[in-house]
Amino acid sequence: MAIHPIEYRYGTEEMRRIWSEDFRFSCIVRAEVALAQALARHGLIPARAADAIAAGAGRATLSRAKEIEEEIHHDMMAIVRAIAEQCGEGGGYVHFGATSNDILDTATGLQLGESTAVFDRKLRRLLAVLLRRSGETRALVCAARTHGQIGVPTTYGLRFAIWASEIARHIERLGQLKPRIAVGQLTGAVGTQAAIGEKGMEVQATMMELLGLSPVDVSNQVISRDRYAEYFMFLANVATTLDKIGIEIRTLQRSEIGEVEEFFGSGQVGSSTMPHKRNPIRSEQVCGIARVVRSSVDPALGNNTLWDERDLTNSSCERVLFPEASILADHIISVMTGVLDGLVLKPERIQANLSLLHGINMAEAVMIALAERGMDRQEAHEILRRASMEAIKRNVSLLEVLSGNPDVTGIIPVHEIRALLDPARYIGTAPAQVERLIKKLSPLCKEAM
Repeated sequence: MAIHPIEYRYGTEEMRRIWSEDFRFSCIVRAEVALAQALARHGLIPARAADAIAAGAGRATLSRAKEIEEEIHHDMMAIVRAIAEQCGEGGGYVHFGATSNDILDTATGLQLGESTAVFDRKLRRLLAVLLRRSGETRALVCAARTHGQIGVPTTYGLRFAIWASEIARHIERLGQLKPRIAVGQLTGAVGTQAAIGEKGMEVQATMMELLGLSPVDVSNQVISRDRYAEYFMFLANVATTLDKIGIEIRTLQRSEIGEVEEFFGSGQVGSSTMPHKRNPIRSEQVCGIARVVRSSVDPALGNNTLWDERDLTNSSCERVLFPEASILADHIISVMTGVLDGLVLKPERIQANLSLLHGINMAEAVMIALAERGMDRQEAHEILRRASMEAIKRNVSLLEVLSGNPDVTGIIPVHEIRALLDPARYIGTAPAQVERLIKKLSPLCKEAM
């Protein structure tokens, strides 16, 4: 019986697979095989024993390990016995020199390596979509808003580019993060490697080389959880960017604004009682799930404050955190990629909102022109401020007010004022910034594009 929505509603199969019980079991088996092979290479166990473990470990099953755990009440030792049963003469050497978390934390390193590869691919795909949409709308002029109020114009291309730049930084962060989290250890009960002896560091290095992981420099019984906390903070950061995008889409899809709309299928239902509704449900889902992903950060940080060489308080917590946060973060990346890919822009509403204030939002352009032609900048600001307030009070255009002001028309002719109030002429370097960003970031997502 499914209970958690990541089992049936949220998440992709590839990320669910990585954090499934079966895949984790396979990672533990791989770690035990690599341990035996490393020990054999350094002459600490017979080569034939390592060969027997490598040949037989794959026949061990999770179901058998669970049967043993019912009897002995120790999950890792149950897996060790389940593997040993399949390894003949090598069975007595399974888990030689290791403590539970040598294997469990190393298995987590394998899972994190797989997980980060998925995130890297998904983020590059999202970046490709954002760059495409940015290029398509590089010169699509729209009303910008600060404090929820219409300001001077911007372009949709610049909006998409800003989001693309943020995603690119996440890709960069992920590349920096992976070597710190895709790690394993073989340090024994309290980190001294006493059970392995003087070759401990060499055995650990060989074991991790076989697994494609980096070895820790030092540890106690467990890998320090600052590494894992960084992973959860990365997921939270990505989720927050997606939340930010989702909030903007939801705002722009409000009936009063109506500049964009999530793709709405011909048979899609918006409401169980209001047949006309076309709701931004995907963006809302992203914003909601982002809160859950961010909530993983606090317990992840707490998992690094263990007693002495370790206690068990991190274990139960991580069984929940890793699959939940990873699967949900992957899910909302996929959802938002689809939203942005199919996002419908409404040019007529974009233009209507751009003209909504009858030129008042273009006051800065006139102010700058006055200052460029010799008027004190502060004086120009005050003239435009008063003119804007008058236009609002009288419900007329800024052009009408300015046309009757000799302090302005004496410097700038009316026909030039009219041109200055054209939003399309006041987008600065926005298109060029978009072009520059696309050129810079396109190599990050060539395959995805």
